[in-house]
Amino acid sequence: MLEKQREYFKSGETLNINFRINKLKILKQSILNNIDDLIKAFKEDYNKCEFDVYSTEIGLVLKEITFFVRNLKKLAKTRKVKTSLINIPSCGYIINEPYGNVLIVSPWNYPFQLTMLPLVGAIAAGNTIYLKTSRNTPKINGIIKKILSVFKEEYIYVMENTKENIDNLFDLKFDYVFYTGSPRVAKELMERQAKYLTPMTLELGGKSPCIIDKDANVEKSAKRLVWAKYLNAGQTCVAPDYVLVHKDIKRELVKYILKYINEFYYDEGKIREEYTGIVSERSVRKLISLTYKNEVICGGKSNGNIMEPTVLDNVTFDDEIMKEEIFGPIMPLIEFSNLDDVINHLKDLEKPLALYYFGNNKNNQKKVIKNLSFGGGCLNDTIMHLTEEKLPFGGVGLSGMGSYHGKKSFEVFTHKKSVLKKNASLELSIKYPPYTKNKLKINKFYFRIKK
Repeated sequence: MLEKQREYFKSGETLNINFRINKLKILKQSILNNIDDLIKAFKEDYNKCEFDVYSTEIGLVLKEITFFVRNLKKLAKTRKVKTSLINIPSCGYIINEPYGNVLIVSPWNYPFQLTMLPLVGAIAAGNTIYLKTSRNTPKINGIIKKILSVFKEEYIYVMENTKENIDNLFDLKFDYVFYTGSPRVAKELMERQAKYLTPMTLELGGKSPCIIDKDANVEKSAKRLVWAKYLNAGQTCVAPDYVLVHKDIKRELVKYILKYINEFYYDEGKIREEYTGIVSERSVRKLISLTYKNEVICGGKSNGNIMEPTVLDNVTFDDEIMKEEIFGPIMPLIEFSNLDDVINHLKDLEKPLALYYFGNNKNNQKKVIKNLSFGGGCLNDTIMHLTEEKLPFGGVGLSGMGSYHGKKSFEVFTHKKSVLKKNASLELSIKYPPYTKNKLKINKFYFRIKK
């Protein structure tokens, strides 16, 4: 199939801008035709409610498609640039060229959004796509395959998730790889693609901190924190992994956290029906085990693949739960008294995918943003930075490399080919031997070289 995709790309059909726009329109219509089945599949795979499917999966994808349908001709246009004196007479061009045959590997936590967003960018850039979805969401995968069946396989191919295919996938030669998942698998992918020097984007994760300072609006902070932490039952790569709360407001924050957990997720003492499940019972058992050695303020129990929203108190950085990304509905609280101490400690940790700071002191806001490295984040909010198409989304360090969304998604899958066009007969002769003293003098003047 990859050989067929190579041959199809060589035909040049995907290079046409109108072809790409038409394919995006076809994709949008195919999504709309299968929405009901997609919502049903999310319910069956891990109990994701209709509202969340629209707001965190389908809506973002349709918005991205609309962006490219409206803007692709402008984005793909060859750009003319000025050239320097040394190349007179000439002009320069930057040509947007697709990489070719692209591999997209998507995860299970947002299986539609995190499959389709990079795919939309790859289509817009003019590539063919070889797609690997997660085995943990079989019903959703079936609908994704149905949606993409409107395209011929040499253009967009959804790989069968057999063990043999998965084992061999990372050894195939691609022109570009876009991977979303864990750092462990990303390292293996990079190692096996190193023989081809394959360029790639890695969207990973990590322990994203949320700092709530003493001058924050406590109730608003708690409301936004609770929503972000338990969205998709905590199975969000940019979820606040743990909370650093100033000692002066901790008691008040806990009060409002419990208030909004009860308001959002419980009905007469029972978990609401639309509360999202954990992807597997094995994951539930692992998450429950992380709560054993800490003080549980609320939650900590499960029923099948449903785990209660859980809050842990008096957590320290040495505790077991702080050793790796939680990826579940558990909120550890760590008390602090000095923001500078928090910043200095976070500097020593791996760079997270996201960071959130709640506080109204502008100097402290600047201090956090300036001194800490992270993929992206918010001041006085959580998660919402990734909904803005003009803000590139991606990690740094162990949380990933490269970014996408909106214009950046086009750039990710596009090689910028630079071309200098020279006049066929006229040029400056200074570059040609023999090199006289006058030529040397002009050379030094051009490069501003002075002793």
